[in-house]
Amino acid sequence: MDVGHEIRSKRKQPLPPFLDRPTKQMKAEAVEFVADEETPDGEGLFEMDMDGDDARLLAMGSGTADSPEWQITIEKVVRRVVSIRFCQTCSFDTDSAITSEATGFVVDSEKGYILTNRHVVGAGPFWGHCVFDNHEECDVYPVYRDPVHDFGFLRFDPKAIKYMPVAELELRPDLARVGSEIRVVGNDAGEKLSILSGIISRIDRNAPEYGEGYNDFNTNYIQAAASASGGSSGSPVVNIDGYVVAIQAGGSTEAATDYFLPLDRPLRALRCIQQGEAVSRGTIQCQWLFKPFDECRRLGLAPESEAVVRAGFPKEIGMLVAEVVLPEGPSHLHIEEGDILIKVNGELLTKFIRLDEILDSSVSQKVKLLIQRGGENIEVELDVDDLHAITPDRFVTVCGAAFHDLSYQQARLYAIPVRGVYVCEPSGSFRFDGIDRGWMIESVDQKETPNLKTFIDVMKAIPDRARVVVVYRHLRDLHTMHTSIFYIDRHWTSKMRMAIRNDVTGIWDFVELTDPLPPTPPVPRKANFIRLDSVSHPAAADVVRSFVRISCTMPVKLDGFPRARKTGCGLVIDAEKGHVVVSRAIVPYNLCDITVTVADSIIVEGKVLFMHPLQNYTVIQYDPSLVQAPVKSAKLSTEYIQQGASTIFLGFNQNLRVVVAKTTVTDITTVAIPANPAAPRYRAINVDAITVDTNLSSQCGSGVLVGEDGTVQALWLTYLGERPHANKDIEYHLGLATPTLLPVVKQIQRGITPKLRILNVELHTMQMSQARIMGVSEEWICKVEENNPERHQLFMIRKVECGHTQHLQESDVILSINGKIITRISELDVMYDHDVLDVVIVRKCEEMRLQVPTVPTEDLETNRAVIFCGAILHRPHHAVRQQISILHSEVYVSARTRGSPASQYALVPTNFILAVNGVPTLDLDSFLREVSKIPDNTYFRVRIRTFDNIPFVITIKKNEHYFPTMEFVADAGEPSGWRRITHEKGVVDSGLAAAFTADDMDETVVAQGGIDEETNRGDIGS
Repeated sequence: MDVGHEIRSKRKQPLPPFLDRPTKQMKAEAVEFVADEETPDGEGLFEMDMDGDDARLLAMGSGTADSPEWQITIEKVVRRVVSIRFCQTCSFDTDSAITSEATGFVVDSEKGYILTNRHVVGAGPFWGHCVFDNHEECDVYPVYRDPVHDFGFLRFDPKAIKYMPVAELELRPDLARVGSEIRVVGNDAGEKLSILSGIISRIDRNAPEYGEGYNDFNTNYIQAAASASGGSSGSPVVNIDGYVVAIQAGGSTEAATDYFLPLDRPLRALRCIQQGEAVSRGTIQCQWLFKPFDECRRLGLAPESEAVVRAGFPKEIGMLVAEVVLPEGPSHLHIEEGDILIKVNGELLTKFIRLDEILDSSVSQKVKLLIQRGGENIEVELDVDDLHAITPDRFVTVCGAAFHDLSYQQARLYAIPVRGVYVCEPSGSFRFDGIDRGWMIESVDQKETPNLKTFIDVMKAIPDRARVVVVYRHLRDLHTMHTSIFYIDRHWTSKMRMAIRNDVTGIWDFVELTDPLPPTPPVPRKANFIRLDSVSHPAAADVVRSFVRISCTMPVKLDGFPRARKTGCGLVIDAEKGHVVVSRAIVPYNLCDITVTVADSIIVEGKVLFMHPLQNYTVIQYDPSLVQAPVKSAKLSTEYIQQGASTIFLGFNQNLRVVVAKTTVTDITTVAIPANPAAPRYRAINVDAITVDTNLSSQCGSGVLVGEDGTVQALWLTYLGERPHANKDIEYHLGLATPTLLPVVKQIQRGITPKLRILNVELHTMQMSQARIMGVSEEWICKVEENNPERHQLFMIRKVECGHTQHLQESDVILSINGKIITRISELDVMYDHDVLDVVIVRKCEEMRLQVPTVPTEDLETNRAVIFCGAILHRPHHAVRQQISILHSEVYVSARTRGSPASQYALVPTNFILAVNGVPTLDLDSFLREVSKIPDNTYFRVRIRTFDNIPFVITIKKNEHYFPTMEFVADAGEPSGWRRITHEKGVVDSGLAAAFTADDMDETVVAQGGIDEETNRGDIGS
């Protein structure tokens, strides 16, 4: 049976920016904002609270022509503005791993300093370049990012710009005044240059709140109507004289309003950097908001205090009020939320800028604050902490995940103490269910982990493949403590590394901390299975002793498979040898870790023995000597179950609980699981699928159909289908008759690895009315009716796989093979052990006999993968060959990591690589040979052909520091079955030089930072 296939072309370029970002968490009462690069964290749609008088906007039409004065100014400014294209190479603090673009401008032409936003420079590893107005390009490196305020500096080499003089823009924060006409000059909405006009309407609004993630605070912002959009982050806001009066940082599309950061603190930081001094930053761990006098009065501002402030600052309309006081910080127990700030060190104070100046000059000293609480004056003396000390500048990678100390940013957002271990990259062994980010580790292996140093010491003592108890919480729900058992992977990503920020070089230095401890040798365990005493079919109930739970974890995404881990149940077919059959939707390829849980009690390791190329099952093996439990070999039926037969359905639902029901076989029909057009992945074809008359069948992904005597008549398997919506996969639950397995099972039980041969075609059924039209004779039609009274059908070739000599063609009707008429798909099994088949077909109404060679299947599975510039490359896997008509190359892009050069330069999954720098690279060996010649941090040309046969050329810049070239090669002599290699600076070393995880990889072009959602489940109809 055939299911309709969606036709959709593969993309040559990534999705548009507005689809290339996940959405932020939203607040119900907020106004929607478009972020992209113009707002912190650069991610999708999010919201911010608006002050009550935000309507005081002085709008200006952008369509009016600029005056000659403005034209002269703009011509001068644009030569000093740069477009920044960058990768944040891994998740860190509030930032996700992304590739994006933004704007900056030169503020020191001699030393090569560029001012941009903090959410562009990012808190974590940064890799990027800038493009000047004349399209000269040079690398940029972070010099400074402010811990709180939304500005940062990048460094470039002025000597690298050869074809235009490098000039700078002068910062004049004193010229930002209400009513001033301004221009925002930058990289707006991804355009190289855009100039937007506006008028400053406010200079005293609070910093915008963007929900979760990075937020600026303890500063005022400037407001204007300019309507900048994605990519304009870091744009200079200039006046008619060409002075920069502010820097663009965020905006509201609903109100056509932009928000600019004042330049007082960036100017001070620039001067420190120019003089080679550290940029001191002080904090008392208290967030303040600027509130108008009427609100301050409601909070308890005394009339005499208001009079003093108004006399001292006649133009002032409000004061600073404590909004968030962090527990255990300097302000804790001294300042309360709602306190009004009157004086600091005896100085009357109402402005953020002056408060910053005092705190920044008082690090590790004390300050005296006069606050007013309910009309009562209170004087407190507080220690001033170093803000840099509570801002992480390092992280550790272990078990495929990344960790650092909780940052001041995160602590302020949730009003918690600045302490604890934060999981900035929750992946690998530390991949949590549900919410993707925001987890805090409380303890590991029954040992508390209050800080990163302690966490590292605890992890060093845990051997590879151990299972440990982890206690953790989420920042959104600190009341709930979660406890789980995690599997520690120190073999795929064996190195524990510390990454430390280096603001001198602008890159993060990696230090190896320790080698993994070897696994603890397993010991035999005892257990008993549950009893199904309430089930009215004792023999069927006893089949529960033939089931084990299978968990499969994939360290790398191969073959287009969308998930990094899957769990289901498998059927034990030989308890003495530990053989288990399980769906290929659970174990899709053999670059994985398999754990087998027996009787919900005993956990042992498993390995792949055999993967069927067509029928959706994998045979794995565990060590039975480690299992002291009454495991029972399932008795497999040698007779095919028939339509209408009564049977007992025993399955495992989504909670892996056993359910049993008496039912009837409703249909047995040949199916073709729909292909996934966006990213080809394994699917079952040329197989008879069984459906039954019980609702339980759609709820269970694993199980069996069993007879009254306990004989297993069919497996109940999960079949991975298509992905009609982003990050949602459809799974089909269908039965597979056990006689289909027997030839393979018998060979495996004899210790023989089956070497099947197949016809490289996809078939679908056709009725006799169609057969006549296709040219099948009446004689053959009579033979069909006589051979198969239940189903009068033949098979037509829907698709012929590419990559082999094609004897059969699409639309051929198969009449017989080796002299036997073919009316049942099971009769095609004759192909498995024949090198050549004698096939009678009808082609274009003409009957003919062909000698058709079968295709070996030993090399169908992926046995080698290369990770290069963040792209996962391997030979086109079987699903690709099934769906494509021309095999362009043996170098296929299967997936890519977020924040990598592959993502930045549009090396898209499903592309084929044909050549590097003009040299053909049609296989992995030639590809590795050519890319090894390319120096680090150098561009090279890659000739690409899309899945839809569209050729084009891209350029990619190599980055070996963050994305070294690594390789996996199947090797039965290795404990994990795979050898790991690193190609670095022309040298080949064993092991992997960098951490990686399948959780960070996208097998198709999806929203950056997105995660796989729960799969949908579907049923195939006829």
